[in-house]
Amino acid sequence: MGKRKFKEEEQVDSNSEGNISETCFSDNDEYLENSNDGESQTKQDDETVQVVGDFSKESKELQLESAKDFEDYEKKKFSAVDFTESTMKAIEDMKFEYMTQVQARCIPPALTGRDILGAAKTGSGKTLAFLLPAVELLSRTKFKPRNGTGVIIITPTRELALQIFSVAKELFKYHNQTFGVVMGGADRRGEAEKLTKGVSLLVATPGRLLDHLQNTKGFLFKNLQMLIIDEADRILEVGFEQEMKQILNILPKERQTMLFSATQTTKVEDLARLSLKRAPLYINVDENKEAATNDKLEQGYVVCPSEQRFLLLFTFLKKNLKKKVIVFFSSCNSVKYHAELLNYIDIPVLELHGKQKQTKRTSTFFEFINAEKGILLCTDVAARGLDIPAVDWIIQYDPPDDPREYIHRVGRTARGENASGKALLFLLPSELGFLRFLKNAKVPLNEYQFPTNKIANVQIQLEKLISKNFYLNKSAKDGYRSYLLAYASHGLKKIFNVNQLDLQQVAKAFGFTVPPTVQLTIGASCKDKIYKGAKKAKMTGKEHYVKQKNNKGSDNRQWK
Repeated sequence: MGKRKFKEEEQVDSNSEGNISETCFSDNDEYLENSNDGESQTKQDDETVQVVGDFSKESKELQLESAKDFEDYEKKKFSAVDFTESTMKAIEDMKFEYMTQVQARCIPPALTGRDILGAAKTGSGKTLAFLLPAVELLSRTKFKPRNGTGVIIITPTRELALQIFSVAKELFKYHNQTFGVVMGGADRRGEAEKLTKGVSLLVATPGRLLDHLQNTKGFLFKNLQMLIIDEADRILEVGFEQEMKQILNILPKERQTMLFSATQTTKVEDLARLSLKRAPLYINVDENKEAATNDKLEQGYVVCPSEQRFLLLFTFLKKNLKKKVIVFFSSCNSVKYHAELLNYIDIPVLELHGKQKQTKRTSTFFEFINAEKGILLCTDVAARGLDIPAVDWIIQYDPPDDPREYIHRVGRTARGENASGKALLFLLPSELGFLRFLKNAKVPLNEYQFPTNKIANVQIQLEKLISKNFYLNKSAKDGYRSYLLAYASHGLKKIFNVNQLDLQQVAKAFGFTVPPTVQLTIGASCKDKIYKGAKKAKMTGKEHYVKQKNNKGSDNRQWK
């Protein structure tokens, strides 16, 4: 497919800043002979942690009562902690000197063997908060491959599993323990062979871990010393509740456990009761913060009618070709279409979504991580936990399902205590009610204005391209269909009401002069259908009829 450029009436300077106002296992046959014995002598600070025996109403009140807001918090150096020499050398190689708040609170008690229930904003540095105690545990106990697996880290997505694995690889640089990752989409047989040889620290997604626990005969996990559950709320949101219960039933009960969750939902509390057995320390570095997002994050929204959404996105991306930008969409097909379109018109972008093969997802993820500039189009598969360096802009082209999802999306930028970034949310005039929910969630947003005369006028060229290019036309139809499906399944239906959409205007954003006739089915097992009155829309440009029913809630909106 050849490439072409859109000629805009308004010229855009690509130098200007956007302003709208396979190595998955590591083996080492050598054993660590000089590891330090004994437990860490680091003492916990009773003022920075709190013992939680259960999740009753009374205990929650006690948590809030005794929580500290880091009035006396001072930058604490990693060198102040009694790490082994090998671990400290790895930390120095990674150029880390000071701990973040969650690290300063979690690491000392974790080194003494305490169970941890942690709550912190995305980008707070919790990966090191649980990996460092894990590495130290294996080093101090001189854990060897013949002992099987000593630490298991469970995480919701493949990309996050790979990222944790890559950090672990750096921390194990001067240690002799083995480490690896198992996840859906990877070579199961190869994973099983590695597990039978002994993987000291294992990073895993829930489904694949359960598979190996049940079916890999040589997988030795009876010596498990520590279980870490990362992004527990997300694990449950994407439907792994039953798998987690089975995993917890299989794993040894005598172990140290650390559970981290950005939000404390009822299901997370239930999971904590099952997994945390030894009066955990509740650590929350955000409970008294005025904002739910990083203070250095500049956040805003722009009110844009349906027919101008793509034009505004095109203009913005054209102006920010030298920046690092992530754009979120509500469906895989919408990501695919916009990636194909933008690449065709000479705006290079990467795409990341659930319909890609794992090898492609992995290569794309690391390509964007290592890039100094670039544009990544993605679904929420990339929204949780991933640490992508130096992201300048987060664009939410399709609004999130709820404020929690918004927070996790914007968490891809301004990561760390001194980092900064910008976030922009696209809203239709009918969607402004969503701002009330964001305000209640302590998310501060400013309205950005955009002068209509500055938007690139490429609508006619877009429509001509979509009408003449068979492949882009088909992709646009799939994207249009999936956009409507995702919209119909939105959890806040009073605000995001698919019946109130002007299909004529929605279709224009996908390059159609008239809305395509589509019949939509919600869910693979759901017989209820959405019927679109496309013929009426063709005649009037406004009238349409939608009949829809969705009892599944709003957690799984990654429509194909």
